[in-house]
Amino acid sequence: MAGLKFRVLLDSKDKNEIFRDILISDKESFETFYKTILNAYNFTEDQMASFYMSNDNWDKGHEISLFDMSFGEDPDQILPGVMSTSTISDFVVEADQKIILVHDFLRMWIFLIELIGFTEETPERPKNVLSVGNAPAEDSKSAEGDGILFETESEDEEEEDEFGFGEFEDDYEY
Repeated sequence: MAGLKFRVLLDSKDKNEIFRDILISDKESFETFYKTILNAYNFTEDQMASFYMSNDNWDKGHEISLFDMSFGEDPDQILPGVMSTSTISDFVVEADQKIILVHDFLRMWIFLIELIGFTEETPERPKNVLSVGNAPAEDSKSAEGDGILFETESEDEEEEDEFGFGEFEDDYEY
């Protein structure tokens, strides 16, 4: 077993860097890692979240979700991807492994995680070993303004079909 040191950078509009360095055993689950990150930023555990294995371009790869999202599909067809059963050592394969964490899919808190070091000693439990910058309040980012935008039609607008007729066109001549 080994200790892994990850830098967890909060992606924000603020020009100040906000990051935490977390030391954790490679045998810990992603769920433990997730809770450690939330604790380091004073965020709650009441939202959906997913880790995405990444590359040097920060592209999203294999997803490791907080809950089983297979909805009864054939479990033999699904790659391991639940935080509670996925260990860090099963997925961290590069010396500078990059991981993306999305917490709260409405507010879209995004954490960019990079493996920055190893220790021979395995920590008994995960710990935050360095904090830089003040973490924002979790509710400081609005779901409407900073996260996913949902477009809705006004009740006064008429939707036209491909032939240019409104949805409730009553002026047809037969």
